[in-house]
This record gives sequence, C-alpha cells and structure tokens, in this order.
Amino acid sequence: MPGRVVAAFDFDGTLSTRDNVLPFLATVAGRAAVAASLARALPDLTRGRRDAVKARLARDLLSGRDERETLALAERFAADCRAEHLRADVLERATWHRDEGHERVIVSASFECYLGPIASALGFDAALGTRLESAAGRLTGALDGPNVRRAEKVRRLDAWLGLGAGDAEIWAYGNSAGDRELFARAAHPVRVGRSRISPEPPRPS
Repeated sequence: MPGRVVAAFDFDGTLSTRDNVLPFLATVAGRAAVAASLARALPDLTRGRRDAVKARLARDLLSGRDERETLALAERFAADCRAEHLRADVLERATWHRDEGHERVIVSASFECYLGPIASALGFDAALGTRLESAAGRLTGALDGPNVRRAEKVRRLDAWLGLGAGDAEIWAYGNSAGDRELFARAAHPVRVGRSRISPEPPRPS
C-alpha cells in the first residue's frame, strides 16, 4: 500500500511504565505461586534464558486454568494498567501518529490476552503479543507460538502488514535489547528512556 505508515510500539517499559508479565501472573495465580515458580526457574534466570523462564512460568501458573475466567481477569488487568501504568508522553506521541493518519500497533513480549483490550481501548489497530495456548476451554500452560521478542517482533509485524510489508514506512518505539531487530527494521527507530519524549518528532529543517 503506497504511503502506508505504521507506528509500532513495544509495551513493557515503553507504552507502560513497568514490566507487566509478572503482575499479570500474580493477578491470576497469586504472588506466592509466582515466587515459587521463579525459584524453580532460577537456573534459567541466572543464564538470562528469558524465553525458557516465561515458558516455565506459564506452565507452572496457567496450566489447566479456565480460559474464560483467565480472559476476564486479563480484561480487568488491562483496565487497571490503562488507568495506572501508561506513560503520558508516549501516549501523546501515539496520538500524534493517529492525527497524522498512521496505523498504530503494539508489538510486545507481554501477553496478548491483556494487550488486546488495551490496544482496543486506545484505538490502536492491533496488538501482537505472546499468545497462550488453549484446548477445550482451558489453558494448556504452553505458549501458542514463540515469545514475541527480538526477531519474532519483526516476523509478527511483517505477518500483520501482509503484502507490501517491505514498502511500509515503520516507526518503532522501544526501550531494550529485545527491540533491537525491530529498530533495525524501522525507518524511524525511537529509543524510549527515562526522560520524557516530545509529543511529536522534530520537523526536518
């Protein structure tokens, strides 16, 4: 699509002021259960094996849970996150993109079950997050596809863009090494740090 411009936002630490995976799991399973699962995942934690840690947490804490009840908790978690844990400055930049007629999408390793309601409430076009596998109305405890970080962010974004993905002008917003490949994919990579970003980017002189 000629002239297609897309702003892709990481969520944890970018649109949101915090990481949200552990708080969500604590909402579903309780803090004590999360702490116990993290203790069991300590070998992977010390080696920096983030994907393995997330897979372990999901297996320990979500396996067998009723899918509808979990989605209801995700909706409430999303509402709390919107009310308490979004960055005003990054939201202002997202508003600028909307006013410019750009598409806006969240691309994040956070769970899609709460990213979807957040994206919808904010008027974003999509949320591409880590998915939870379910069968017969219950969560299996497995991830449905890879953890959405690093190269998987680019793969999911390009799959969502579809035909002509390579012709889209991409703005990418992120805050960590997990966004490196997304930055490389973008014409306009924007690293979000602790300092406030401007409501709109500087105009070319």
